[in-house]
Amino acid sequence: VQLQASGGGLVQPGGSLRLSCVASGFTLNRPAIGWFRQVPGKGREAVSCLSTNNDITYYPDSMKGRFTISADAAKSTVYLQMDNLRPEDTAVYFCATDLGQSSSYALCHSCPPIWGQGTQVTVSS
Repeated sequence: VQLQASGGGLVQPGGSLRLSCVASGFTLNRPAIGWFRQVPGKGREAVSCLSTNNDITYYPDSMKGRFTISADAAKSTVYLQMDNLRPEDTAVYFCATDLGQSSSYALCHSCPPIWGQGTQVTVSS
């Protein structure tokens, strides 16, 4: 079981990025998968989670409006579209799953056991 995140980079404020998380070792039709981010010296925070068995998404209030999570089961890939990025969005972004049938809300409020390696997003002019 493995998650491989990619798509990070340097972007100017107001710009967009799309992160990808490729899953291997399991199929994207059952588990919940989420995106989390971490800034050095701060705790990890949930960005968005998706229940792949029913396509229900969850966004913490602070993440609503600029982030969109989606999945392509045929490609075993979960995406995070990030728009109107701000300097405070600078962080390492991780995808994670518990391989279970948690709700998207539950996954975002837990510490999933399986994590990808993270991809750096830097928002700066």
